[in-house]
Amino acid sequence: MKHYTHLTQEQRYQISVLKKSAYSYSEIANIVGCHKSTISREFKRNTGKRAYRPLQAQEMAEDRKKQNAYQLSDFAKAYINHLIERKYSPEQITGRLKRLGWQHVPSHESIYRYIYADKKSGADLYRHLRSQKTYRKRGFKAYDRRGHIPNRVDISERPEIVEQRRRLGDYEGDTVIGHKHKGALVTLVERTTREVKLKALKHRKAEQKAEQVAQVCIEILNAEKVCTITFDNGKEFSRHEQIAEALNAEIFFARPYHSWERGDNENLNGLIRQFLPKSVRLDNLYAEYIKEIEDNLNNRPRKVLGFMTSLEVKVSFGCVAIILEPAS
Repeated sequence: MKHYTHLTQEQRYQISVLKKSAYSYSEIANIVGCHKSTISREFKRNTGKRAYRPLQAQEMAEDRKKQNAYQLSDFAKAYINHLIERKYSPEQITGRLKRLGWQHVPSHESIYRYIYADKKSGADLYRHLRSQKTYRKRGFKAYDRRGHIPNRVDISERPEIVEQRRRLGDYEGDTVIGHKHKGALVTLVERTTREVKLKALKHRKAEQKAEQVAQVCIEILNAEKVCTITFDNGKEFSRHEQIAEALNAEIFFARPYHSWERGDNENLNGLIRQFLPKSVRLDNLYAEYIKEIEDNLNNRPRKVLGFMTSLEVKVSFGCVAIILEPAS
């Protein structure tokens, strides 16, 4: 069997005909003379609302080839280095440069190659990449040993509009714990803008922690219009009624061991670990450094926001809770 590095235009027309004739990926690969993964990738990249279109697929492939062939200028390298050092991912860099109107934007694959070439030369840009390790245990229901939270309101009772992200003012909250339980951060994220708010906890004792968490949440959000907050089930949030009264907000709790019900907050905690790994104690952090982390995250372009930053989205919608009109 022959293996082609790139599909030709003739092969793409052949693939289109075979696909319409209900051939499988393996059968198409054998006829065209390439690996099955090449066919799978071709359809994944180039199948839109109007199905697979060979001419459009060829044009897109040529555009990618031109883009990847572009050599980074010294200025582009310096700027990309700066963004990498600010913990931007290659995909965030590419999306942001497009939004800024750069004429020649390297693909995120090109930026990855640039980073690893830098690593081979003995430099350390690669250390700024976020490592993603996800561990999910399934197949059983765990018993929540963290204790009962009085007057807890389940997430199932949360208004549907919160899930729709059509307004500002809905938050998710959690805590990040330091190495050997030395220190902690309260982490809050607004669901529509993904704006981040962080503050350290001072007290270590359990009986003081819940009171301080309540005070910190109130302090962080006091200047904001808050509609709802969805917390983790930790006992540190047992003073939720105090928070609700002070902020005139509704408080809800995700179900035990259903971390995906607070997906924004779980993602935020992972981002924070770029700056504060699990091996780091959090009981001696300077407030200035915590603010630096917060500012970095709020000024980082996000794919889910169209590569705008959280603060740009907040400014565009205003700083109070509003209802967004559905897209027409």
